[in-house]
This record gives sequence, structure tokens and C-alpha cells, in this order.
Amino acid sequence: MVNQEAVFFSRVLTELTLSFHIIYATIGVGVPLMIMIAQWVGIKKQDEHYILLARRWTRGFVITVAVGVVTGTAIGLQLSLLWPNFMELAGNVIALPLFMETFAFFFEAIFLGIYIYTWDRFENQKKHLLLLIPVALGASFSAIFITIVNAFMNAPQGFDIVKGQLVNVSPLVAMFNPAMPTKVAHVLSTAYMTSAFVLASIGAYRLLIKGSKHVYHKKALFLTMKLGLIFSVATAVIGDFSGKYLAEYQPEKLAAAEWHFETEKGAPLYLYGVLDNGEVKYALKIPFGLSILAHSNPNAEVIGLDRFPDNEEPPLYIHYLFDLMVTLGMGLTFLAFVYVLGVHRKWPLIFKKWFGRLLVLSGPLAVIAIEAGWWMTEVGRQPWILRGIMRTSEAATGSGQVDTMLMLFSLLYLILGIGSVLVLIRMFRKNPVEQELADRDAEKAGDLK
Repeated sequence: MVNQEAVFFSRVLTELTLSFHIIYATIGVGVPLMIMIAQWVGIKKQDEHYILLARRWTRGFVITVAVGVVTGTAIGLQLSLLWPNFMELAGNVIALPLFMETFAFFFEAIFLGIYIYTWDRFENQKKHLLLLIPVALGASFSAIFITIVNAFMNAPQGFDIVKGQLVNVSPLVAMFNPAMPTKVAHVLSTAYMTSAFVLASIGAYRLLIKGSKHVYHKKALFLTMKLGLIFSVATAVIGDFSGKYLAEYQPEKLAAAEWHFETEKGAPLYLYGVLDNGEVKYALKIPFGLSILAHSNPNAEVIGLDRFPDNEEPPLYIHYLFDLMVTLGMGLTFLAFVYVLGVHRKWPLIFKKWFGRLLVLSGPLAVIAIEAGWWMTEVGRQPWILRGIMRTSEAATGSGQVDTMLMLFSLLYLILGIGSVLVLIRMFRKNPVEQELADRDAEKAGDLK
């Protein structure tokens, strides 16, 4: 018999852990690329501000990596304790990318340590910059390998089950499943986008809210908003491919996310709205929109929820998560476009206090968009933990102690979250930009004597 209480608390704890971890994981994937770009720009332009930008971001990045390691370890522990039946099956098939993710992390950590230790030890800064390449690659490949595992859960392949036995296991076939390309691309682009906006919001806070006039913050804000614009556009393009993947391989998720109940040609796209006894009300209806999203053809047929049994339909509230993700993504793209263009055209708008507040909010809003997208992905796969093969209820533990685990891990995440924020605030308050620049100028003057 399935212990429904254990299933419920297992799902809550896993969702809590992933929701907390994804913040640090996203920053951990995206910030190394931002650091590398900032240092490259500084070397190219011989601009000390960008070099300092890379250094200060690196210090903050180390703190987020430390917290990410703890939460990542918690995920590995919970997979074994909360979902033993899933791990018994999937562990025999998809263990390779789990191992490779660990290898990628150590690869990143080793070169990150060397990079930090060798500050100011290279006369040629280009050689120091080379150390960031394996750091950025290691961070991105960590995301790639762990996302492959999630893709496998959505499109399991590379094995057969004969008379209850696992046979014909092919780890490479399991890794390169149909969900892998769009999921990996989407995770990377959103990580880069979110990291850019988080860093931009910090610069905007110092520049437009605290009233700093230092050129360092101006350069930081402009660089990160440009990167945010580039990666938000990339995310939108990849999101379109993701919609087409869902239409082909997971039509029930697409139908639930779009409240598409009846299979039809020329299907409209519903944005926002509410459900009232199965009827969509107050929604923004875009004629032929869903057919275009799913098949790039306004007259294409889109499969609806009528083709699936009731017990295989994903929860319909994922529609709100989809709307939130898309709305925030489009809003951030527009905000970045206005700012970048406004800087070039010298629009007074971008110096307004209210616009500055929007820039400050860009980081938190990008994180919310990431969370909404992740929740939609995971909840939209329900009731399956391994689509079409194993239900979530079948994979969970039968232990009656999961509620205690939930309380303990909640306390851990609260301590980690508050602690990391306080450490970051204290770190940068004790080392203001102006003082660091003055110290570096004094060091250079001393070297020339």
C-alpha cells in the first residue's frame, strides 16, 4: 500500500530543496561566464574597473558556491531517502551523467581556487584570464549533466523492462534523449540571463537608489544589462523550440499549461484568465496562437487533454506558472532593451527614480521567473516521476518520518539563506569600490618606485 502522507511530504521537501537550490545553482552556472566576460573586457580596454568587477563578483561567487554544494548534497541524499524505488530503476540507467556532474564540479572548483590564488601573480593578465575558461566550462557542464538526468525523467529511453527486469541498458541512449537538447539549452540560457539581471540589480541599487556617481557602477550596470538582453532574447528563441518539443513528445503538459481541452486545428493561445467549471474566462485569446507555437503552422492540429485519461492529466494550475514565466521574461527583455537603447540615445528616462527601481527589481523578478519555469516543468510531468513508466506515488518512500525531515531541512535552508546574505552584505560593505580602487592605485604606484 502507498503511504500517501509520505508521498505528500516527500514531494513538499523535494520541491522546497529544489526551489532553494536552484537560486544558488543558477548563480553558480551563470556568474562564472559574467566574471570571464568582465575580465576580458577589462583586458581588452585596459580598464581597471572591469578587472575589479571580475574580482568582486568572484568573491561573492565563492559564497554562493559553498551554499550550492550543501543544497546539492541535500538533493543527492533526498533522492536516495525519499525516492528509493525511482533510484533503484534510474540509478542503473542514468548514473553516468550524475557521476560526470560531480567531476565537472571538481574541475570547476580546482581552477577557481587557482584563479583566486593567482590574482596579481601574472604579468600578462591574458594568462590569468585563461584560468576562467575551465571555471566557466565546469559550471556549465555541471548544469548540462544534471539537466540530462531531468530530461531522462521526461523522456525515458535506453532500457527495456522484461518481466519486471531491467535489460538492454544503454546509458548513452538514455542521456541523449529527445528532451535533452531543448532542456539543456533552456537551462543554460536562463542561468546566464538570470545571473546578468541579478548582478545588474546590484549595480542599479548602488547607482540609482543609493545615489552613487561612481563610473564603476555605471559600467557594471551597462555591461550586465547588455548581457541580460542578449540572453533573454536567446531564452525566448529556445523557449519556442521547447514548446515544439512539448507538442511532439509531451502534448499533455502543453495542453494543461495552455488550458487546451479539445483537440483541434487552428488552436488559439490563452494568456492569463481563470477557469470556471472548465470554461476559460477573462483570458487574452490569441487566435491560432497555440498552433503556431506548437507547429509553426496556424492551421496545425494541437492535441488536447481529451486524448488523455483523467488520472494522467497534469495539474491545470501550471497555466499560471507558464503565464508568470512568460510575462516576466518578456518584461525583462523589454526593460533591458529600453535601458541599453536609452544609454546610447541618452534618454532622460533611464535616470528616473522609478525606472531605477525597475532595474533593481530585475534580479529578483528573474529569479521568480526561474522558479516558475522550474515548478511548471516538474509539476507538469505529474503524475509521473518517470514519464509513462513510474508514477510519483510508486517511487516514494513509505517512511513515516518525512515530516520530521521537512522541518529539519527547512531550518537548514533558513540558516543558509540568511547566513549567505549577511556574509555577502558584510563582505562588500567592508570593502567599498572606492577604497579598493584607491588601494590598487597605491600598489601600482609603489611598484613603479
